[in-house]
Amino acid sequence: MYNITKIKTNADGDNDTKVLVIYTGGTLGMIYNKRLRGLAPFDFAQIPDNLPEMSRLEFEITVLTLTNLIDSANIKPKVWLELAEIIEDNYVHYDSFVILHGTDTMAFTASALSFLLQGLNKPVILTGAQLPIGVARTDAKENFITALEMAAAVENNEAKIKEVCIYFNSKLFRGNRSKKQESVQFDAFESENYPVLAEAGVDIEYNFSFLNKNIPFSEFKIHKKLNENVFILKLFPGIYELAVISIFEIKGLKGIVLETFGAGNAPTDQWFIDLLSTAITNEILFINVSQCNGGKVNQGHYVTSAKLKNLGVVNGNDITTEAAITKLMYVLSCNLKYEDAQKLLGNNICGEMY
Repeated sequence: MYNITKIKTNADGDNDTKVLVIYTGGTLGMIYNKRLRGLAPFDFAQIPDNLPEMSRLEFEITVLTLTNLIDSANIKPKVWLELAEIIEDNYVHYDSFVILHGTDTMAFTASALSFLLQGLNKPVILTGAQLPIGVARTDAKENFITALEMAAAVENNEAKIKEVCIYFNSKLFRGNRSKKQESVQFDAFESENYPVLAEAGVDIEYNFSFLNKNIPFSEFKIHKKLNENVFILKLFPGIYELAVISIFEIKGLKGIVLETFGAGNAPTDQWFIDLLSTAITNEILFINVSQCNGGKVNQGHYVTSAKLKNLGVVNGNDITTEAAITKLMYVLSCNLKYEDAQKLLGNNICGEMY
């Protein structure tokens, strides 16, 4: 089902850290193919030719390549579930995991995995590149090598990282606090509402006070389903009634991420309030997320958000849209009563919100 490649490194014993790399596709793994006269997916069996630095790393590296590589624009929830299952199947055999992934939907995947991988006490680090590994000025090599080093880092016989993260352009971010901010610069990701977890310069400096702590006696398990009957509604000045009606009446719709203005504000037109009220009466879950990259929703602070609070729209606080939509899929798959689902949606589950 998967292609497995063992990478020759400088590891020299059974006690060496074992890292599993999961290659899903994306820009990082592209090199120039003379026969095809263009960029084609990277074959990890040829890694000594393209990334000889890996041979000097002092831990074991195994690469698992998905049979069908995926452009990140085509990532779907079933891929997140597949990745979770791969990690579950290999959890006792490896000390850490690095996922090579396209940048466009990396923050969605990192957020989803943070909810699916429960009781996680090992590193799961996603990384990728803005330029293919086969291009002279590529950022792929530094991103990949440093992500591997962070995944293998231990202190007092424990992994330094025990959560799902994104590493990119010298910085390690909490996965469910990240979002892509750049399409042409190397600093592709940001985490406006949560501090950087580590920064790689001459040395790698870890921000331990903000990293997840070890969960004593926790049992690792994965959540095996997601409810995809969700939607993101971004408000804008002049949004009209028929458009909102068409969205709220989608057959099977169970939840909506409501992207509002500023600190959670929305139009107070009566038609909009009435549509929200009816949808909530019909037990559609709503979570209020700010369109701003930084800051948070504070429902009730302004009159224009007070009605949302009174209707039962969940306050998303400082959650990202990427984390909100994947959390909504997770909560809806838990088969909870509506009031319990509202409560869970508004509570911090794995560091995704305050």
